[in-house]
Amino acid sequence: EFMQAFWEIEEAQDKAIQLLASFVRDRNALPYLLRFTELIAFAMKTHVDSLKLQVDGCSLLLEILSQALEQDVVLALDENVTSSLLETLRKHSENEELLSLVCTLLMMISAGEVAAENLRKAGAIPDLLSILRSFLHNQQICLSCCGVLWSLAASENNVDQAVLKSAVPVIFAVLQEHLQNGAVTESASSALWALSLQGCLSGNDYEPATALLLDAFRMNPERPVLVKNTLLALASLLRLSEIPALRFIMDPKGNGINLIKYAYHLHFDHPEVVENICILIKEMLQYDEVVLDMRFQKVEELLSEIKSCFPSS
Repeated sequence: EFMQAFWEIEEAQDKAIQLLASFVRDRNALPYLLRFTELIAFAMKTHVDSLKLQVDGCSLLLEILSQALEQDVVLALDENVTSSLLETLRKHSENEELLSLVCTLLMMISAGEVAAENLRKAGAIPDLLSILRSFLHNQQICLSCCGVLWSLAASENNVDQAVLKSAVPVIFAVLQEHLQNGAVTESASSALWALSLQGCLSGNDYEPATALLLDAFRMNPERPVLVKNTLLALASLLRLSEIPALRFIMDPKGNGINLIKYAYHLHFDHPEVVENICILIKEMLQYDEVVLDMRFQKVEELLSEIKSCFPSS
């Protein structure tokens, strides 16, 4: 009631947000705090010029949503929350600290189908790409923006192809910048996979995309989600053209088949990784030159082992 009674008074809204923040550490307070998400977002939207209120509001929303995820509470956030965060992002597009908070929030809420659709309709993708170009060095921003792009590109709803295609070189740049950061690379590889599935890569993109995915694989082989999504991204590229298939077996840094074997060695007890190894191998069988190399590399032995380990699959 206090927040609603004093919408126009910035100091009153900020004081209310600070008071709510004092309850965050009490896990029992979560059901009550969840009722305030829309009020917090509305306060932010009303006073979008106030940097302090934006930072305080985003920090509080992040705490509330993080607790909700930890406690497996399903959130159905109103469209107003999404539009408020986008307005903050656009108004303060040069403030790195605030953008890191906003992008993290957008990544969390974009996992929901309704929120992802709201972001898509609001034209969030160009904003995210602009932020990535400006803050390529920032690991959290890159991780979050790529996570949102994955959610939007993987959506079954029609997404503007031209906009998605403009994301390809940006994702390439993120991968090149953060290959040694497993979390960022995992997020960027997933985004690249989604873009590939949407047909956003052109012929000129196939070889550099394959090289980057192989590098991501090499640098982070112990991460099952990254390996799983990288295998699927590679399979989607091989499905399109022989160019990535030849790069896969002739990469200057090492034959991709050896990476497949290493992935199986590390993740033989992870059914989804093993399944995706098989999906990639199936795509490789389209090309005679690749099949010759597979025979030389004794891939048949690997397949026999997989078959014996997963007889019911």
